[in-house]
Amino acid sequence: MTDYKKPDHWQQKARKENYPARSVYKLKEIDEKYGFFKPVLRGRAPAGRAPASGGVLKVLDVGAAPGSWSLYVLRKMQNRPVFLAAADLSPLSREFDNGLFDGENFFFIQGDITTAEVTETILSKGPYSVIISDAAPGTTGNHIVDTARSLELAEMVIEYAVTALAPGGNLAVKVFQGSGSDLLLKRIRTLFETAKSFKPQACRGESVETYFIGLGKK
Repeated sequence: MTDYKKPDHWQQKARKENYPARSVYKLKEIDEKYGFFKPVLRGRAPAGRAPASGGVLKVLDVGAAPGSWSLYVLRKMQNRPVFLAAADLSPLSREFDNGLFDGENFFFIQGDITTAEVTETILSKGPYSVIISDAAPGTTGNHIVDTARSLELAEMVIEYAVTALAPGGNLAVKVFQGSGSDLLLKRIRTLFETAKSFKPQACRGESVETYFIGLGKK
């Protein structure tokens, strides 16, 4: 049985490269494989929202804590126009951000993404060019229960994609593979020009987690 408390290669690499968690390399691989972070230059805005700013990459990070994915985006786009909104029940780690989380191009709300207050705040910052989510539920050790909770969380993220992602935008959301996950991928296929399941190398080999990728929102 793998000891998750013992730092592995990816955890050690993350610390050396000033990220709070190994998950950054999952996003990096997704980005490198799919050319993920591109601003939506044209297209319709969701009903009741302003159109996406041409040339500005607007990103929503759902379940952002401890902050590795947000840091990756801000560092990657440090010399280019970007606005990043992030949300999580937990606070972000400030150990490695070196002030990036204090910039005017970053907004963080701590709270439950299912509540009306948090939802309206997130929507008011959009529409977005990209939505990313590494969110995972608290696990019980029961695969059936944990998968069901993961899929419920992923469905909430997809609802944000429906309402807050601009046409042409991209989505990456973590899911636990199991009963019902194939149906979720089918739904993503109805919303995006391309939909794929992708498991980055930085995922633990024995983990049931994978990422559903949606490219080019219809």
